[in-house]
Amino acid sequence: MNRKSSYLNIEFLSACTEARLYPEDFGHEVAICGRSNSGKSSIINALANSKKLAKTSNTPGRTQSINFFSVNSDTNYKLVDLPGYGYAKASKKMQKDWGRQITSYMNSRDSLRAIILIMDIRHPFQKTDMDFLAWCQKYNLPVQLLLNKADKISRNKGLNALSASKKKLTNLVLLNDPLLFSAKTHDGVEQLASYILSWVESA
Repeated sequence: MNRKSSYLNIEFLSACTEARLYPEDFGHEVAICGRSNSGKSSIINALANSKKLAKTSNTPGRTQSINFFSVNSDTNYKLVDLPGYGYAKASKKMQKDWGRQITSYMNSRDSLRAIILIMDIRHPFQKTDMDFLAWCQKYNLPVQLLLNKADKISRNKGLNALSASKKKLTNLVLLNDPLLFSAKTHDGVEQLASYILSWVESA
């Protein structure tokens, strides 16, 4: 597979602030979640080889809606961008609302097939990350861990972080081993795109 063919055709469908606005619950969905500074929007853009598909911001916590995207022009296959959690400067009420919105979505969608949990490789396994993993474990939701911003550290440090993360992920339903990723250099894009297609196209 060459670099060009490793990208996904991702198209924006809708931004939803409440459950009644969600697309019909059919087909297969993959949800992306992580701390508000983990780089979720940049990862979606990297998967599509685009700079404009998902809005990025220097201000963490900007995404407050649940955003739905189609994958490869098929609305049966969806990528779902969940609001980032753990933004310290957000009000307690806003943090609580975000948490309720995320958990309500994840607990209600029959079409949900996988959770991609993004962590900044330099600051993995914060308390909010561990809380989120515990929630996934409680509801038996399969998780793919993505260690983003791997370009910010050396290759050796990245491999050490990868090894350490495996030891943290016990008693969880894991889809694959944790994956090193860089939205900036697109390292890991081909592997993640392949994973996403296997999840949404599964019977």
